[in-house]
Amino acid sequence: MATVTKNVRIKKPTATQRLSRSFARGLLAVLPLLSTAALLWTIVRMLDGFAPLPIPGLGFVVFCVFITLVGMLGSTRRGRGLGLAVDHLIEKIPIVKVVYTAIKDLLNALVGDRKSFDQPIVVDLVPDGSIRTLGFVTCEQFDDPVLTGFVAVYLPQSYNFAGNLILVPRQRVHFIDADAGAFMAFIVSGGVAEMSATRTTIMDLSAFRSR
Repeated sequence: MATVTKNVRIKKPTATQRLSRSFARGLLAVLPLLSTAALLWTIVRMLDGFAPLPIPGLGFVVFCVFITLVGMLGSTRRGRGLGLAVDHLIEKIPIVKVVYTAIKDLLNALVGDRKSFDQPIVVDLVPDGSIRTLGFVTCEQFDDPVLTGFVAVYLPQSYNFAGNLILVPRQRVHFIDADAGAFMAFIVSGGVAEMSATRTTIMDLSAFRSR
């Protein structure tokens, strides 16, 4: 039986399409740089407003020096005592206490000595593991007997600075050997950010069953 072959002619992109693609590539290359530079420039200008002399960037330098000195003071015994006294004072102010405690706990979780977003995991949303989500374990043990066997899991939202905290049975949580920062970027970007190691690990579903 004779086979009939058809010549498939590949349609070349028009000049307008090539220009549009070039513009899109340029936008992807330039826009992140401009956005980052604009954000940094705004912060520097804001800090310069507190500087005693009208020297560009002086406020940012003074701010960095001040933060470093506070950190050095906080590592001493007197500094820790002063910090505890400030915390105790703020805890007596009802509304300020909530805001201060939330910001302090968040910063401690991100950059403090007791980081909470350093355990990336995959959570089985259904018993058979056919639907999963990505998150971080923030608490592995509760004092309440009702919560025995549960862990606290924080689920960041994509393209947002919000998230959800859920309590999940420990057997539905599977830890991932991945960089926490890159893992967070992968979630926040909706899976667009580069995270080849995590993608490979997630595709190998049998790796989670053994842990």
